[in-house]
Amino acid sequence: MGILNVTPDSFSDGNRFFDAQAAIDQALRLVEAGADILDIGGESTRPYSTPVTADEELRRVVPVIEAISEQVAIPISIDTSKEIVAREAIAAGVEIINDITGLEGDARMIQLAAESGVGVCVMHMQGTPQTMQDAPTYRDVVADIHRYLAARRDSLLAAGIADDRICLDPGIGFGKTHQHNLTLLTNCHRFLDLGCPLLVGHSRKGFIGKLLGDKEADRTAATLGISVALALQGVQIIRVHDVAETTQALQLFAAVGGIDGEPFQLDSI
Repeated sequence: MGILNVTPDSFSDGNRFFDAQAAIDQALRLVEAGADILDIGGESTRPYSTPVTADEELRRVVPVIEAISEQVAIPISIDTSKEIVAREAIAAGVEIINDITGLEGDARMIQLAAESGVGVCVMHMQGTPQTMQDAPTYRDVVADIHRYLAARRDSLLAAGIADDRICLDPGIGFGKTHQHNLTLLTNCHRFLDLGCPLLVGHSRKGFIGKLLGDKEADRTAATLGISVALALQGVQIIRVHDVAETTQALQLFAAVGGIDGEPFQLDSI
């Protein structure tokens, strides 16, 4: 899943693709680089970010979605917690709702998902982007989030959303300490028994700088290392900024038997 932030203030690439044409060009580059899904967001959800109105969010994302939906064959997801934004995005060509509130932030979101037939990505977050990093606490971070995601899955199933339309996300960096993030990444395989594809978004996040001992370090290589580790655990959807590099890393991971234990057979050397 390739990340496209049409925002002026996202933590990693804010303002790079805020212009609609720049965003469209980047979307096409991500597809060319090997993205299987494009995830488009018009509101930064980094810690302590400033919320934007639905009208502003729509102004940012709808022209981009309309333009790229006519040019790409892969699914497009909308990263939003607002029902009206998701509704207009679906009309523009979106096939997946990616909601950081687990479809709890807007009471109308579950009904929209059920009626529209789109896929949904349900994420765990403790608090809101404005409060989530104020001393997040868990009894057992893996067990607590497993329980939450199971409950959200059951709520969606009860609302008429089929299990093959649901993916689950433990929410790396959303209401977690650096240690919580590391523990979750080490234990992603424990969420696979929920019976839905698992999505993990770890790309370039702050805990990587902490682990490297340098907040200003380039986080691309470290992100790639985590991506391969997630693939080894069986994670199905890896949400990243650096699609070309991730695609290459996963291709080589598969070639040396990382997926099925069998090395790729070359025709010639």
